[in-house]
Amino acid sequence: MWNVSHPFIFLLSEFVMTAANQPETESNPPVEPAASEETSAVSELQPLRIWPPILLLIGMVVTRMAPQWMDSDSVLPVMLAVFGPLVCGGLILVWWVLASRATWKEKLSGLVITLLAGGVTLALIDPTMKGPGVMLVTGPMGMGLFGIAALLVSRMRSAKRTVFIVACSVLGFCFSLLLRAEGMWGDYNMVLAWRSTPTVEERMLSKADAVPADASALTAAELESALAEPEWPGFRGALRDSVLTGVSLDADWNADVGTPLWKKSVGPGWSSFVVAGPLLITQEQRGEEELIVCYDAETGAELWTQEVKTRFYDALGGPGPRATPTLADGGLYVMGASGHVLRLDPATGEILWQQDVRKVADREPPIWGFSSSPLVVDGTAIVHAGGKDDKGLLAFDTETGDLKWSAPAGDHSYCSPALLTIAGQPVIAMLTNKELNLLNPADGKILLSYDCASEGQRVLQPQLVGDDEILIATGMGKGMQKIHVTNKDGKWTAEEVWTVTGLKPDFNDYVIYEGHAYGFDGAIFTCFDLKDGKRKWKGGRYGKGQVLLVKDSGHLLVIGEEGAVVLLKADPAGHEELATFQALDGKTWNHPVLIGDRLFVRNSAQAAAYKLPIVE
Repeated sequence: MWNVSHPFIFLLSEFVMTAANQPETESNPPVEPAASEETSAVSELQPLRIWPPILLLIGMVVTRMAPQWMDSDSVLPVMLAVFGPLVCGGLILVWWVLASRATWKEKLSGLVITLLAGGVTLALIDPTMKGPGVMLVTGPMGMGLFGIAALLVSRMRSAKRTVFIVACSVLGFCFSLLLRAEGMWGDYNMVLAWRSTPTVEERMLSKADAVPADASALTAAELESALAEPEWPGFRGALRDSVLTGVSLDADWNADVGTPLWKKSVGPGWSSFVVAGPLLITQEQRGEEELIVCYDAETGAELWTQEVKTRFYDALGGPGPRATPTLADGGLYVMGASGHVLRLDPATGEILWQQDVRKVADREPPIWGFSSSPLVVDGTAIVHAGGKDDKGLLAFDTETGDLKWSAPAGDHSYCSPALLTIAGQPVIAMLTNKELNLLNPADGKILLSYDCASEGQRVLQPQLVGDDEILIATGMGKGMQKIHVTNKDGKWTAEEVWTVTGLKPDFNDYVIYEGHAYGFDGAIFTCFDLKDGKRKWKGGRYGKGQVLLVKDSGHLLVIGEEGAVVLLKADPAGHEELATFQALDGKTWNHPVLIGDRLFVRNSAQAAAYKLPIVE
């Protein structure tokens, strides 16, 4: 059996030999030299020194729970949770070899078998468990059980103790062979399932295909009208700020609000919806194809699908696309996680042109995949690619798909380019790990490069405050910054207004309303004053969810990380929860969309539509 059993056989044979040398009866006493040898062998075994593994096991628990116990302004709790248990587990093996009081035969056999078990497990483990799964589950489980078993038999003066310790460690490692990882929560806890059970995606694909809706029932005139003025044309809306106008919500929600108009299984992915009349469009993963899917907004039935044969996966987010499509000038523009950029006919799903940014920018997908929702401005579809030299930002001609211009940018970002109007001039804003760039939409010329480098992930969109100030999330756990931008005779400059470390937005965008910003400080909802960055209040543990501002009624529509929809009052005086219901099951990172009284929500497994009460 994979040679792992051979050391066990050796140790077991030692026990058999030892047992064979024991005296059988009082009338047949053992030969004196044999008894002397046995007494000498037993005397070599000492009780194990136990205080180091006790401290290290406590360290494994404490570091793993650090994000729950520490409200820190830094990334330290997350780093402790990810690396602490693994490091402490490794130190348990160091203790075993250097300070346990075990014999060298025990030390060598225990170390070799444990490392061999870990190596074999790593080779046979489900691919989804590699990376974070090994660091958070496999390694700590195997080495942690090694330490626990050592404590249980620390007083035993027999080589059997080594067999027990090693057997527990092997079982700890092998337990991971039964598991499959399904991504991670926002607090970096693993989402685990039994390896033998089908995934949500597999269960969805195994169902009989539903009969597609009759797209021909929508007249050409209706489609043309809807596509000319889409209600929600792109990521976080027309201005990419998650602000909805023209609708006032009624805060009096009855039990019927939580009953979906329709609810269905969808393929995994973190895209949101775009909406044009009856067309509800998003991106999903289904098997080995990444799909662009158009649903009927009224019924949830599929109108059309278009596929690209590719599959992207990362250990944090799981499989599927990350970006949201864009509706503009009668076209549908899409960026896939593996790097394809397409223009489609939104009425039929027909591909009109396709590019591959891996070839154009000469780079492979970043760890979380390409995630730039296309920005369409003046006949160009602009995406972040993060290539070298001038291939950071790419602008494709919307008619032909040819590269129209390109510009330098940082090599990774989960942000999307946004069109901001600063002091009356439209500019493209792109925030990356390197800097904030403002560019001329016509030719991609860089007007301003503001140094705000971040070593970690860059996810949140830059937000415009007033006419000439921009909010920047400075990086995971590092706070928030506001800068003032000026343009004097074509010379653009920026200066810091304030930086606060007490606000820690991660990958959850915030919204701006009447001089205040509302969003997530870590996993807790918060409000802060835009004048000085000081927190007004902090309350509501909704995990790493998303928020939509219903401006006309002064409401915040929050969808929590576990799929609950919560209505809050946008009031700096305090956190006030007005209504709530459970909309989806499972991890929900996708941005919600509200069109009139229809709320559209989705996550990596489900999509649904709800009717909310509005003020007529």
